[in-house]
Amino acid sequence: MITVSGADHQTITLAAPAQRIISLAPDLTELAYAAGAGARMVGADTYSNYPNAAKELPRIGDAFRVDMERLVALEPDLVLAWQGGTPPVVIERLRTLGLNVLVIGNDRLADIARNLELIGQVTGHEAQARAAAQEYQAGLESLRRKYAGRTPVRVFYEISGTPLYTIGGRQIISHMIELCGGRNIFSDLKELAVPVSLESVLARDPQAIVTGSDEGAAERLKEWQRWPQISAVRTVSLFTISSDLLARATPRILQGGKQLCEDLEKARAP
Repeated sequence: MITVSGADHQTITLAAPAQRIISLAPDLTELAYAAGAGARMVGADTYSNYPNAAKELPRIGDAFRVDMERLVALEPDLVLAWQGGTPPVVIERLRTLGLNVLVIGNDRLADIARNLELIGQVTGHEAQARAAAQEYQAGLESLRRKYAGRTPVRVFYEISGTPLYTIGGRQIISHMIELCGGRNIFSDLKELAVPVSLESVLARDPQAIVTGSDEGAAERLKEWQRWPQISAVRTVSLFTISSDLLARATPRILQGGKQLCEDLEKARAP
């Protein structure tokens, strides 16, 4: 018997390691593969695109529009849900259908290692998951040591321009900004993603502006040229980083974090 508790403090018990797993978020899909359970995946959400094998999985919709009929037809013995991403009503519906739902959350960068080991435990891949967790922890500590004591840089992370959205202090990107010696100018906000006014950004005067590297990134950064009084614009400290690397709570966040830390070093240079 395997008994574990999720981030929502709900306990699930499996008679044996999970053999048929469905993920409701791309982060969870990546974690399952990294923990060694990729071969057990039988379905995933629309946006699961890494590793390449995940692209071939049957799709069950996204966080807000789950195709319950198709999900049940895939006969999962474990469904991975994302705390703060998967709506509680979806989680409750799945449990009402008699499915084992393990809710996984992340409040800190260190939680990624814990989540790898948790998935390894419920899938019978403890050794591989532990090795992946240790490798991640070593990489995280290496970044932390390298950028400890750096001069703080005020950072604005832009999710979207219209409306203008950013991240609050609890979002994992904000934690990575701090590890790199930066300071999220909206770290005082508790929401994971929150709309802000242009005036508030101008008042907090970021020294670096960072956004995801989607097709609208260039236009978003170009728009800031209208405000040459912003420190980030004056020093051309405007950066793009793949959201898949920086916004997903998986071991690949180390790649995004490395780029972010290097970008903030450039912002310090002027």
